[in-house]
Amino acid sequence: MKEQLEAIRKSAVAELQNASVLQDLDSIRVKFLGKKGELTAILKQMGKLSAEERPVIGQLANEIRADLEGKISAKVDSIKEKLLEEKLKNEKIDVTLPSGRVPLGHKHPLSIVLDEVKDIFFGMGFSVASGPEIEWDYYNFEALNIPKNHPARDTQDTFYITENMLLRTQTSPCQIRVMEKQAPPIRVIAPGRVYRSDAVDATHSPIFHQIEGLVVDKGITMADLKGCLEDFAKSLYGEDTKIRLRPHHFPFTEPSCEIDVSCFNCGGKGCPMCKGEGWIEILGGGMVHPKVLKNCGVDPEVYSGFAFGIGLERLVMFRFNIDDMRLLYENDVRFLNQF
Repeated sequence: MKEQLEAIRKSAVAELQNASVLQDLDSIRVKFLGKKGELTAILKQMGKLSAEERPVIGQLANEIRADLEGKISAKVDSIKEKLLEEKLKNEKIDVTLPSGRVPLGHKHPLSIVLDEVKDIFFGMGFSVASGPEIEWDYYNFEALNIPKNHPARDTQDTFYITENMLLRTQTSPCQIRVMEKQAPPIRVIAPGRVYRSDAVDATHSPIFHQIEGLVVDKGITMADLKGCLEDFAKSLYGEDTKIRLRPHHFPFTEPSCEIDVSCFNCGGKGCPMCKGEGWIEILGGGMVHPKVLKNCGVDPEVYSGFAFGIGLERLVMFRFNIDDMRLLYENDVRFLNQF
């Protein structure tokens, strides 16, 4: 039996030397060391041996098993190392070669128009103000002359978080915060996201963007508002653009107005874009209500001001002739690649 064990060792070592792939090693392990392997078959015959021979043969069998397991493990490591070397050699990268072209993103249409609007107002001496999107009821409503139970609150479908905290429905709270911290003269725009509980359709979204403006100084009049917005419209749509002011009501401005621009598609003659009217409404504004100035610690007997609010999505849709607001939020690259 001792000769049989040594023969198994010799045969296994010979096959290990010729093995070149991991599958061969697995076959050798099963052939010699598996449950039905040659070494196991020898050990099953131990019962035929005398009491003196069993420990000797058992010890030899264990030595051979340990020896073969060690050699198989070493051979596995050797083959894996060679495979890794070949892989690294075949997959090496020449870093001196030009890289493949990496596709780059570009500005979203909302960002394109917002940057243009900012540049226009920067040219008129405005700076940018910002504020939190989760706002206190005081800043979003009360400081803007919209007290509790005011009808204007019903039209804004507000997302309330608590009784006194909400997702801002406009960027006007930024104007309040600026007036509280900065003495006139003030000239700022406040672009940002706002939230209202509107059903999603082609012209409405619960999330949209506003650009609000505020000017406070001595001697500011409605003529200043008209001149500012006329310059803005001409810069955005061309020198031939005209504007008109229509009476309106906002709680935070008095007097208030809606501002239309002459249709940039037909020049005011009437077309489907302007619904045959020749005019397109783009924003609202007016003179800052004296009560709003008082709420912010500004003396309305000394200072006056104007404010306006523009819907960014509306500007973008007019600018690029987009007929469905949802396209601006769906992140469809087929749509976005056009810009």
